[in-house]
Order: sequence, then C-alpha cells, then structure tokens
Amino acid sequence: MKTLHGNWKYFCWIGFVFVPGGDVFAAKIAELSNTQIGEQLVRFFSLRDPSVRYAIIASLLLGTCCGLLGSFIVVRKLALMGDTLSHAVLPGVALGFLWTMTKNPMAIFIGATIAGLVGTVVVHWIHTTTHIKEDSAMGLVLSGFYAIGICIFTMIQHLPTGNKAGLDKFMFGQAAALSTIDLIMIAVITTISTLLILLFYKEFLVTSFDYGFANSIGMPARFFHYLLMLLLAFSVVVALQAVGIVLVSAMLITPATTAYLLTDRMHRMLIYSSLFGMLAGVSGAFFSYLGNSLPTGPFMVVAASGLFTIALLFGNRHGIIPRWFRHADRTRRIQIENTLKAVYQIRERTQFKEDGVSLQQLGGQRNLPLVETAKEVKKLLKERYATIPKDKGGHFQQNLKLYLTPSGWENACRIVRNHRLWELYLTESAHYQPDHVHDDAEEIEHVLGEETVRQLERNLNFPIFDPHGKPIPSIIDLGESV
Repeated sequence: MKTLHGNWKYFCWIGFVFVPGGDVFAAKIAELSNTQIGEQLVRFFSLRDPSVRYAIIASLLLGTCCGLLGSFIVVRKLALMGDTLSHAVLPGVALGFLWTMTKNPMAIFIGATIAGLVGTVVVHWIHTTTHIKEDSAMGLVLSGFYAIGICIFTMIQHLPTGNKAGLDKFMFGQAAALSTIDLIMIAVITTISTLLILLFYKEFLVTSFDYGFANSIGMPARFFHYLLMLLLAFSVVVALQAVGIVLVSAMLITPATTAYLLTDRMHRMLIYSSLFGMLAGVSGAFFSYLGNSLPTGPFMVVAASGLFTIALLFGNRHGIIPRWFRHADRTRRIQIENTLKAVYQIRERTQFKEDGVSLQQLGGQRNLPLVETAKEVKKLLKERYATIPKDKGGHFQQNLKLYLTPSGWENACRIVRNHRLWELYLTESAHYQPDHVHDDAEEIEHVLGEETVRQLERNLNFPIFDPHGKPIPSIIDLGESV
C-alpha cells in the first residue's frame, strides 16, 4: 500500500479484491476506465495483466466443458436440466458461505454440488413417483430451490459483512474475480469431464439416443445418466463465478444448439460445440474488458447467442437463408421440368413427327398465358435446354417454334419416365386405382434418383407402358431419341 502512497481510495477505484491464497486480481477485467481503446486492445492481447490471463484461461476451459456436456443435454432433450441445476445450486452457494463466513471456493463448491445433486434426485423422485412430467418436475425444483437460495442470500446481506462478501458475482458472473483455486477447480472439472466423455463415448452416445436399447443390451444406462448429471452439476458449480447462476445454462445450451444446426454427427457436434463455447467465452471476456468494467457472463451469453444467430441464418444444413435459396432453386427446377414434360406431351400427341412446339401450344398445355409461357421458355433457354428464334425486335411470338436441345430432350424423357414408372408402381405394388395415381406421381417425379428409377424398372420387369397405356421412355429409347 505504501507503494501507492497509502491511498486506499486508489485501491477501491481500480476495484482490487483479495482472494484466498494471497492472490490479488482486479475484480473487473477492465481495470483502467480512462485508457484509450487502442491501449486496451494492446493490454488485452498482450496478456500482461493477470486478470486477463485468468479470465481467458477460465473462459476457454468453461467453453470446452460446457460445450461437451451441453451437447449430450441437447440431444437428450434435457435442456431445462441445465437451467434447473444452475438455479438449484444457489442455496448450496449460500450455505457454503455460511459454513466458513468467507467466500471460500472449496466450501462453496461442496455446498453447491450437494445442492445440485439433491435437486437432480428430487426431479427424478417427482417424475417417477407421480404423474408429473419431467419438464414440470424440473420447473418445480428450479423455482423452489431458487426461492430458497434468494431467501438465504437476503439473510446474508443483513449480516455485518454480507454486503462485502462478493456473492453478487455468482448471480451474473465475473471472470476477473476468479482466484487461483477457482481456476484449478475449473481445470480439474474440465479435464475429468473430457476424459470421461472420451473413455465412455460409446456408452454416452447409446444412452443419449436410445435409452431403451441401452438397457436391452445390458448397458448400465441409469449409471451413465447419473454420471452425466454429476458432471453437469460439477460444470455448473465451477462456472458460477465466471458466468453466473442466471446465465450458466445458456453457456451449456447455446453452443450445443449452434453445433446442432451445423451437423448431424455427434463427434462433430462435440467438437463444434466446444469451439463455439471457447469462442463465446473469450469474446465475452474481450468485450467485457472493453466495456468499462461490465460483467463477463452476459457478454459471453451475448457472444454465444450471436454465433447461434449466424448459424441459424447462414448454416449450410438448417440455415434460413440457404434453405430459402434451396427452396427457390427447387421451385425453379420443378417449373423447368414441368415445362419439359409439357413439350414431351405435345410432341407425343403428334407421334413425335413435329420437332418444334409453338408457344401457343406450350401455353395451352401448361395452362399459362403467353407472358408466363415466355418466362418459362426463357428459363429453358438459360439452361440451354431449348432454342427458339425471335422476331427482329427480340420478342417471342405465338407462332414461333421451340426446339429442345439434346440435354433438354433427355431431361424431358427422364421426368416423363419417372412419372409413368411411379404410376405403374402404385397401381401394381400399392394397388392404387389408375385414376388416383396422377397427383402422387406429379409430386414424386421430381425427387426420384436414377438408382431408384432403375430399381423400379427391375422390380416392374422393365415395363413398356404405364397404367393408362402410354409408353414409358426407357434409357435405350432416350439415347436413340437424342
């Protein structure tokens, strides 16, 4: 203190706290509120501040731990369990403090773990002994335990040292307030969780996706369920100081749901979820550092939610925007295939004596006006499925002829073959009436793959005619026609 001219107010201004074991770190990541943003960036990425180093290491470890365990919680459809445990441990945090009357990490860890396990047992007991569903049981435990914790916290605040205990950090989190013991506990729990998941990956996988099957093959499914709940309780407890009781469930669920949008393989989901958790943790610490002493927990959750939003909008598998583009492309392809099929049907009525089809004939077959027919033709021209002459003004005329290119004719024959084979399949194998198969064939003709079509041909003994007596284009006929 003498080195700082004995000014106690200076210590209060930069927010120093003393933690067990003699370590002193800033209670807020952003120690200096008057520094320029450029200097803050240099200080953060240079990792020269102990508080920054502790916050980043803790964020990386918690991101890994929460990402791994959260993935199994999400696929088991137990997302509310993380929220239940995070609120159920609050009485344990308070009792752990009352045990030693200090914010002793080990005492709080033991108290919170016991409270979390008791909450898990109560949820299971309510669900198995009553008609109450599991989600309702979790809601009861969540609200009940949380209310008890708030009551004890209120009592602590009325103690002489209650306002100075620093227990408020457990509500919204403050990674910079972590002590060496806190960091060691986070590292130990993350290491144990990772090793157990790697060691029993197969068992966790089977019990997560098919609990009944796991029991039927003699696997101790209940044991692995409670082992996962125990690891989940540990991770919730060690994450409280950094993320907070209110937000720890978000760090369990949000990275995992983000990964769930991007893959359908469990091992990839675990990797993605861990990476997203670490990225959200570091991002939360970074923005908290720049945000002039704001808590890290909310920023971590905001960062995780931002990653989820990006995956929701742009994810390759389930993203809204790629899905919209795929839907638009599929709609456009179906329209093109319907136009090609109409050209085939027009030529079929003339026994293929006429090569060209007029726009008026095509519009009549498609039941479209000339303007809409011209738009359909333009799509064929763009795909090089057809050629058509234009008048000197570059406009389409009703009497002009449309001629399919070899690739256009091949696709026209393919779509007609799909349609008629499916009609025959429904009448012969599914025993549909011939006059009831057209609408189903209209839907399925656009999604049948070539391998499926050839299997249909083999099953139907390479038919020549459909149920209505019309010829089915074959691959050989298709090659000869082109």
